[in-house]
Amino acid sequence: MALSSLPAQRPFGVTTRTDAWWMQPLLVFLGFSAFIIYSTWAAFHPLANGTCAYYYDGNGADYLSPFFSPEIFGYTKHAWFGPKPGWWPGWLMFSPAFLVLWAPAGFRFTCYYYRGAYYKAFWADPINCAVGESRKKFLGERYFPLILQNIHRYFFYLAAIFVLILAYDGWQALWFQDSAGGKHLGVGVGTLVMLLNPLFLGLYTFGCHSLRHLVGGFLDSKSKAPTCAKAYNCVSCLNSRHMMWAWVSLFWVGFTDLYIRLCAMGKIHDLVFFHF
Repeated sequence: MALSSLPAQRPFGVTTRTDAWWMQPLLVFLGFSAFIIYSTWAAFHPLANGTCAYYYDGNGADYLSPFFSPEIFGYTKHAWFGPKPGWWPGWLMFSPAFLVLWAPAGFRFTCYYYRGAYYKAFWADPINCAVGESRKKFLGERYFPLILQNIHRYFFYLAAIFVLILAYDGWQALWFQDSAGGKHLGVGVGTLVMLLNPLFLGLYTFGCHSLRHLVGGFLDSKSKAPTCAKAYNCVSCLNSRHMMWAWVSLFWVGFTDLYIRLCAMGKIHDLVFFHF
């Protein structure tokens, strides 16, 4: 009995689907592009007139942009090791964001959800389910450069540390300085913005597929390890909304930088609800 042959591959963009299948990759393309353009611009513009930091607002509480945190070298009092280091090449522009953004960017770029999203939106590979794609041969992620996507599990550890650092920044945003130099507990719009940022990032980060495997996915039978089973179920609960938290956290981290930048520029003034 002869085996039936596989149907011929559809030409690029050809499909029998009648829905607006192109809408999802288009929205992903626009959303990613907007964030990449803004975050790149923000990273290259840390200063106002070469003196005042746009990424920090200290007129009340300490608001530090997540694009520049932790500030290893920089222009504010939060810089761990002072201003621009002497070993930095004179011909190369310096921004504190250059020293830290690679870690959260690497975590998102190698994320399992984001891979599928930007493969469709930017590479059209595949552009969507049951839609003809441009590539004729499937290679998967076994070869360079896509095999590097497997380092996602290691970027998770870095991303978890960043969530803790940004949570500390949120704590700092709760303390307002008076004219005498004393600090008082308070809440402003910026405080809420900075507290929500690590919350959303945590919901995205700790719903990661890598953490899910780490805490229990490696087991053949979870019933033999009840503690691991509970941890696995907890991460699975977050993982079921991984796409949502990926977008919410992406939007919010960009909004947090924009809010602090506008406050630092004097374009808007932070509304303080109360402080003691």
